[in-house]
Order: sequence, then C-alpha cells, then structure tokens
Amino acid sequence: MTGKFFKTALLWGFILWLFGYIMGIAFYAFLPASMIGWVIMPFGIIATIWVLYKKIELANYKQYVMLAFVWLVIAVFCDYFLLVKLFNPVDGYYKLDVYVYYFLTFILPLYVGYLKTTKK
Repeated sequence: MTGKFFKTALLWGFILWLFGYIMGIAFYAFLPASMIGWVIMPFGIIATIWVLYKKIELANYKQYVMLAFVWLVIAVFCDYFLLVKLFNPVDGYYKLDVYVYYFLTFILPLYVGYLKTTKK
C-alpha cells in the first residue's frame, strides 16, 4: 500500500464521516434523536457509492478490502470521540442504525470494488 492510497482512504473516509456528522447536527433540531441515523443513511449510501465510483480508483480488490477497513476504523473512532464522548447521549449512541451504518461502511467498498475490479 502506498502513501497515496492511505491519503486517499483517510481523506475520503473522513469526508464521508463528516458529511453524516454535519447532517446529524442539522437534523437534530428537527427530528427525534432515534430517527436521525435512519434519515441520514440513504444520503450516506448515495454519497459513498458516488465517491467509490467517481473519486476512488484502486488497482486491485485487495486495496478495496483495505479501504473498507480504513473507513470502518475512521467511522468507529470519530463516532466514539466526536459523538459519544463529546455529546454523551442520554439514551446511548450504539443502536441498530449505527450497526447498520458500520456494516454498510465496510460492505459498500467491498461490493463496489468487486464490481470495478471484475470488469478489468
């Protein structure tokens, strides 16, 4: 893995996480906390797929696997330190929507990577 790979993986992983974070803060004024993740998720899926198809070009499937791990670590780390620790939600943070989000954060790069690398 090259420095370019990690720079791209970290940059886009953080941008996608930040996109959801900002949307969550914006929706906090309008939605119950228990619904925010479910409302944001379709936007996050679309944004992630767009980034994977338009902005990420990796040489092989193994790099997409590594990308999935990097993005998952970014999501878990940033959620814990910038949501759980910072806001300390009264009813907790880790619910089904968060686990689905983590699952998709890992699976989408694998799926799109499979589609992109089998075309070659």
